Amino acid sequence: MTAQGYEEPTGQAKITPAYNLPCKYVIHTVGPIVEGRLTRRHCALLESSYRSCLKSAEEHGCKSIAFCCISTGVFGFPKQEAAEIAIRTVRNYKKEAGSGIQVIFNVFQDEDREIYQALLR
Repeated sequence: MTAQGYEEPTGQAKITPAYNLPCKYVIHTVGPIVEGRLTRRHCALLESSYRSCLKSAEEHGCKSIAFCCISTGVFGFPKQEAAEIAIRTVRNYKKEAGSGIQVIFNVFQDEDREIYQALLR
């Protein structure tokens, strides 16, 4: 942020080279921070984060993308609702765009794995 002179807007994505990582690119997004109750605005911004990442990946010829649980954890987005938005947004994007991009939901906690497994059945 210091080098570019501004903070990234919430809900947008930026792609950079992956350098020494075992992939071509890293796509960065700033998800919403939930303090207090969850609002429609939070949900719309989270959806925008996923859509922006998918669009950026496809614009750069990526055949696959892996998502972490955007905005959960210290950002306070409830895990169940975040997973529902993530899955719904990916499904809608792929259908609307006619996209064949492979999407991986990469989780680190058993609780997150259980939520995604239940929703993806």
